[in-house]
Amino acid sequence: MRLSRYYAPTLKETPAEAEVISHKLLLRAGLIRKLTAGIYTYLPLGLKALNNVARIVREEMDRAGALEVLMPAVQPADLWKESGRWEFYGRELLRFVDRHDRESCLGPTHEEVVTDLVRHEIRSYRQLPINLYQIQTKFRDEIRPRFGLMRGREFVMKDAYSFDKDDAGADASYWAMYKAYIRIFERLGLKFRAVSADSGSIGGSFSHEFMVLADTGEDTIAYCDACDFGANVEKAEAVCPPPGDIAPCPPAETVATPGQHTVEEVAAFLEVTPDRIVKTLVYVADGKTVAALVRGDRELNEVKFKNLLDAKDLRLASPEEVTAATKAPVGFAGPVGLAGIPIYADRELALAADWTVGANAADAHLRHVDLGRDATILSFTDLRQVAPGDPCPKCGTPLSFAKGIEVGHVFKLGLKYSKALSATFLDEAGKEQFMIMGCYGIGVSRIVAACIEQNNDASGIIFPPAIAPFEVALLNLNAKDADASAKADELYDALTAAGIETLLDDREERPGIKFKDADLLGFPIQLTLGGKGLARGIVETKDRRTGEKGELPLDGFMDAFVAWREGVRQGWGLD
Repeated sequence: MRLSRYYAPTLKETPAEAEVISHKLLLRAGLIRKLTAGIYTYLPLGLKALNNVARIVREEMDRAGALEVLMPAVQPADLWKESGRWEFYGRELLRFVDRHDRESCLGPTHEEVVTDLVRHEIRSYRQLPINLYQIQTKFRDEIRPRFGLMRGREFVMKDAYSFDKDDAGADASYWAMYKAYIRIFERLGLKFRAVSADSGSIGGSFSHEFMVLADTGEDTIAYCDACDFGANVEKAEAVCPPPGDIAPCPPAETVATPGQHTVEEVAAFLEVTPDRIVKTLVYVADGKTVAALVRGDRELNEVKFKNLLDAKDLRLASPEEVTAATKAPVGFAGPVGLAGIPIYADRELALAADWTVGANAADAHLRHVDLGRDATILSFTDLRQVAPGDPCPKCGTPLSFAKGIEVGHVFKLGLKYSKALSATFLDEAGKEQFMIMGCYGIGVSRIVAACIEQNNDASGIIFPPAIAPFEVALLNLNAKDADASAKADELYDALTAAGIETLLDDREERPGIKFKDADLLGFPIQLTLGGKGLARGIVETKDRRTGEKGELPLDGFMDAFVAWREGVRQGWGLD
């Protein structure tokens, strides 16, 4: 492919709309163009990168025994109402009515559709297990689409769904997909971690996220360097020391704390440390007021709290709602005497007494509080968010934290959808049973963006070889010279004949422009042919990842190139 005839409209300036580095570089390098909010056109380079990711995903899904299908993007509302998600999914589900007044939606996911398909086809345990997957454009009506391909309304996704006759089979299907995902991200050349995660709106009994590590990631993961533990902070268990004897404390007493609202203010005023204060956080869960208690130096994990309550909607109470519930302004709520409100406490609070809490009265707190003695706590459970240095739940080593971008998620769904949609089969005894399901998603278009977030520098993109639209950028610095052009063509023909995707920059442009564009586009290998090099019988090389430069002989070029290229690929962790 020759750049003079290729549609790759690069930009010198970054569009004002772009916020994160991947969005900026995708636009500047001419990979995508915006149509409207959260919806993009893939230009030739962007589509090649997208297809490279999809090819590897498809190969590993096929290798794992999954079968490719293609399901409709438009889905009838009846299926979503049958599963119970029509209202629950929220406004991100784009609903519409067709000319026949039939309610439908644009599918953000396909659990209902695939379950409906299978329930009409699978009759016997002999037809199980089965795993169906697709690579398709999805739509989620984000209220604030941002960051280009990172959080768009329209996106390309691979989703797969397994159906098994029993738990053992479902577990085998789950771990087969987990291993396939490991192979996918290794082949793509990305630095990633697989971590335990919350199942969210998809549902299910357990799940893992696959996170591309990047400083710009929106998610935080906790991981252990001494073992294989990793989890999204929403899911990571907070470990407590073994319980010991709790010394009795004096009776609770009220102390004046005028104008002291925050933990830090109260701690300084009463000359105690924040870890001796209990925060009482008032929430509204599905319209009902509830309270959560955590130590003053800790943060409540709202996902854990929401899961504990099995709530569809959980939000922090407004100041007016706090006052109505506690008879005190914000900053003075406490668990003692908080009548009629269910109270849940982090289990760390059960390990000690003599706490300081809000007094449910303006400008007042209570000291010497024993929660077991002075308050009614429905349960002590894991409610806090882990922090760096907390012990690993598996081995006790202090945890480390990193930022990550979610690019894949595997769920063991269990019976959630098969029960709701009556997806059954006859077992060996002729008895009707519900199929056990799994769901496995990969954000194909998001991987392209995440790859750039992880691999870039001040000059532009640094594509891993497996994702790069072209592996080699061949720069002819003397395009007007017949000898130079003939040799460039010869090298180009040799590379493409060897199956190496190469883009020949044959434009009649200044060398500086060609170098800048080559760095911006980020192809892993740059080969430069100039007049001086041609006279010396060499072509110059550059490893885009390391910036290391070198030379290869024109005589016996391909043998020398293949050996050098192997070193470049090994630097990406590729065989």
